Amino acid sequence: MKSFLYILFIFLIGTSLSWSQQSKELKIETQKIVKDSINPLAPAKAAFYSAILPGLGQAYNKKYWKIPIVYAALGAGVYFIIDNNNKYNDYRDEYKARLQGTNNPNDPTFGRLSTESVIRGQKFYQRNRDLSILITGGLYILNIIDANIDAHLLQFNVSDNLTLKPKIQQNFLTNKQDVGLVLSYNF
Repeated sequence: MKSFLYILFIFLIGTSLSWSQQSKELKIETQKIVKDSINPLAPAKAAFYSAILPGLGQAYNKKYWKIPIVYAALGAGVYFIIDNNNKYNDYRDEYKARLQGTNNPNDPTFGRLSTESVIRGQKFYQRNRDLSILITGGLYILNIIDANIDAHLLQFNVSDNLTLKPKIQQNFLTNKQDVGLVLSYNF
């Protein structure tokens, strides 16, 4: 009889536990992933536009705030080219006048300068003019490169499926906390 009570007790507990469990459905959530089409010619098009008219590549990439920076850089370069070229021409004309003997010794700019100083001034402004031309050309090329790289980065996928975040984890061997970075990629 005692064994019968044990079996009955186990049967009743098993039955009550099976009734307490609810059947759950497995639901799979799907995310609709909409990917923008990638135009592989967009970087080349942005660079071409920027080469034709500086700042047009930045406008093509919809980075309008960069256009004043491009024009300020190129405008400053052109200003220094013109200014150094004008001063170079003034010193060159003064040197030519001294060679011909038609210079004005009472001139407030060149009257107190020696011929060697005029030659040094001419070389100084010629070197600065040439350097200004190189820097302005470099800024023009930098404008084209910026438009190209910015168009490449517009196509870069930045989503929550790819994350890099800090994580603090308990080290079970030393019982201390370790700090690290976790790179997770969700498919």
